[in-house]
Amino acid sequence: MNPKKPLPFWLLVGTSCVALAGVLGTISTRTVQADARLQRPMAAPQPVAATATPALSATPQPALKTHGKIYRGIASWYGSVFNGRKTASGETFDMNAMTACHPTLPFGSVVRVVNLRNRKSVIVRITDRGDLGSGNGRIIDLSYGAAEKLHMTQSGLARVSIEVLALGHSGTSD
Repeated sequence: MNPKKPLPFWLLVGTSCVALAGVLGTISTRTVQADARLQRPMAAPQPVAATATPALSATPQPALKTHGKIYRGIASWYGSVFNGRKTASGETFDMNAMTACHPTLPFGSVVRVVNLRNRKSVIVRITDRGDLGSGNGRIIDLSYGAAEKLHMTQSGLARVSIEVLALGHSGTSD
């Protein structure tokens, strides 16, 4: 310790270093979760051939209309912020259920989502509607429960493929 500097100065320096280290340590460990309600529909990406390499499109694409096609893009997830609230379909959101938000698929549609990094898959039902962001490649927003099964809750986002297994009734979507 420098005898020319008073003890309060060194206490301030030490406290500042500890506080800064604590802030920097927590920044890198936070997960990504949507905090704002998603509401505005947007067009979905074009289908890709099953043998093609994953490619993301920055431009809006036509709505998904045909089951059996495979689409690729980015998945995100949402959970406790919306747990217990009404979804766009009128159902109560259960963050642990196997459900998802999609900008164009009819409510009740069933899709298989595959995490392209680890090949984990889950089957979810579309119960919510939202604008997943223009030009960012996001094609689906999963419930926390579905995201957990895909092992993507820590990263918050994952490259996925989605296959439409069954179309829901279009009478209740937008």
